[in-house]
Amino acid sequence: MAEQFFNRELSWIEFNARVLKQALKKEIPLLERLTFLSIVSSNFDEFFQVRVAATKRLLETNPDTKDVSGLTPLAVLSGISERCHELLKKQQDCLINEILPELKKEGLEYLRMEDYSTLQKDFLQTYFKSVVFPLLTPLRTDTQTFPHIINLNLYAAFLLKPISGIKTSSEILKGDDDSPRIAFVEIPGKVNNLIWLPTENQAVRQFTLIDDVVQCFGRLLFPGFTVEENLLFKVVRDADFAVDEDAGPDFINAMENVLIQRKSSFPVQLLYSGKSTKILNFLQEKLELEEDDVYEVNGIISISKLTELRDAEGTEKLTFEKWEHFYPGDLPEDEPFWDTLRLQDKILHVPYESYDPVVKFLNDAAKDENVLAIKMTLYRTGRDSPIVQALERAVQNGKQVVVLVELKARFDEERNIAWATELENAGATVIYGLVNLKVHAKILMVIRRESDSIRRYVHLSTGNYNTKTARLYSDISLFTANPEIANDATQFFNLVTGYSTLQKMNLFGMAPVNLKSNLISMIEREAERSTPAHPGLIMAKMNNLTHTEVISALYKASRAGVKILLNVRGICMLVPGVKGLSENIQVISIVDRYLEHSRIFYFQNGNSPELYCSSADWMNRNLDRRIELMFPILGKNTFDEVKSILDTYFKDNVNASYLTQGGEWKDVERYKSDEKCSAQLDLYKKYKKKYEKAGKSRGIEFKVRRK
Repeated sequence: MAEQFFNRELSWIEFNARVLKQALKKEIPLLERLTFLSIVSSNFDEFFQVRVAATKRLLETNPDTKDVSGLTPLAVLSGISERCHELLKKQQDCLINEILPELKKEGLEYLRMEDYSTLQKDFLQTYFKSVVFPLLTPLRTDTQTFPHIINLNLYAAFLLKPISGIKTSSEILKGDDDSPRIAFVEIPGKVNNLIWLPTENQAVRQFTLIDDVVQCFGRLLFPGFTVEENLLFKVVRDADFAVDEDAGPDFINAMENVLIQRKSSFPVQLLYSGKSTKILNFLQEKLELEEDDVYEVNGIISISKLTELRDAEGTEKLTFEKWEHFYPGDLPEDEPFWDTLRLQDKILHVPYESYDPVVKFLNDAAKDENVLAIKMTLYRTGRDSPIVQALERAVQNGKQVVVLVELKARFDEERNIAWATELENAGATVIYGLVNLKVHAKILMVIRRESDSIRRYVHLSTGNYNTKTARLYSDISLFTANPEIANDATQFFNLVTGYSTLQKMNLFGMAPVNLKSNLISMIEREAERSTPAHPGLIMAKMNNLTHTEVISALYKASRAGVKILLNVRGICMLVPGVKGLSENIQVISIVDRYLEHSRIFYFQNGNSPELYCSSADWMNRNLDRRIELMFPILGKNTFDEVKSILDTYFKDNVNASYLTQGGEWKDVERYKSDEKCSAQLDLYKKYKKKYEKAGKSRGIEFKVRRK
């Protein structure tokens, strides 16, 4: 029998391969393809910092241990290196041989330093001396300690040779005479990455990168020396640090120490561009990296710098056609939602629908004299957040504001510390997460005094309270005044902000308390109620599927005849389509212009179907080591709307891939007898039609901008 589980790390790499596949599609606009290439790089940076670093530590401490897929740490690292080298080459080939030449045809030409004209060299030398040179600090390497190379920063390295007859600092400030004269210079991050060049050809706009300029004129940093060879490089370091959960009152200081450690932890990857074997060998030796850890880039290391082309004049035709973010026609724009929500629940589906209702909901609560308190969780909320600003206004207006802030949101810790402190200074009650558990639930509750009673209004979401990512990530959220949901919300906040025995929640599933057991019970219930005449059905959409207990329950349900349809954006450790194990399970994945982030779970449950949304993926960390919520969709209209969204994802035959039992992801067979269906495009059209219909019913004329 085939292995019952795929390896987690190798499965994640295949997700990044699906992102890369989007960049390879010639029908996608050029600058969007470039953006997908950039996403591949940023994804790999995080993967190496966290997952590869953790695997390397496991290799040191438990080299013989095997994971559920049967692989040792060494075998996993070997598989990672082989596949990542392959994908990096595809990425660079796409950039150098396809995208850059096509951009040139569109009048945007990238020039390397060897291609500069005399006019351009003169221009860049002046620019270098006046703007760049003062920012550079050359670091010699023949000192007692090796220069500190900051995590993820780009550096230029120069192999130097003294000019005969000139007395240099090497003689005055003597270091190790046996060391090669190699100097490093950090590429400055506070200047424009993209530099537009003067050109005599008006038909094309030429540009270069700050990386090339530093390499070209770096010799000016070393008077008395000639530059024999140079190299660009980036070091990726271990960032998988855990804060000391017992730090008590010094928790924020402990978190800040983690951020400092992250900049100088042990290296896990070296990326380089250039042909200097001497510099490369020197770096590899000093950084103590194996051959498998070294990745040659024949093009541009920091592809994200090229995405600045999106801001250039006249490049709109090289991007996706603009999609609007429609304000929901069934939510009022000019008055609070209280009356609407007392009558029925409302679903918000971003980014097709605008995130403005969430901000409006908070702003209305902040200024409403009948609102007594606001309670919410915050995980990642972004810079200059209107969410935080609304909470501060609520405090100023005398509301009780309680915010449970998760500082341990990886790579957002520094930002979270800043605005959590800002909220606390404004007078809000701020709780800095829980010991040993990340708070990943997305919930907001407004307590309002009304004529008949105190009423609670609740907002629950699959995604963060972040107005910027809400324009890029696909998420579902629920507005409700349902008293049972409000009771559960109250229990939740009492539990996570104070001391309480575990109280029964009637509608919520909460990790790590009962969310996992509820899921497994519903999967088992589906198996028990499934018959050959009326087979059960489970449909689930999520980011990642790695929890072996949940996967085992799905295998059991499959053997009982339950049809299981899974839409998994990223990691999937479940092996589908294996006879006698998972032959009734199908797994698809969609990568498109928006990041699929919603979690939706449907159980047929005989003739009483149930539908849930959640902040949690089916992963160990979500179900066992985080505070998460799963909430039901109860109203008929909201149920039908969310179920329709879920159905749409399983109809996609344009951007969907399916997982084979051998671990390959293959394109879903396109069209054939079925109509062409792109889930995201179809959803956009649906919400556009809904918006225009709502406008006509209110006697409003909407003019939709088109290219």
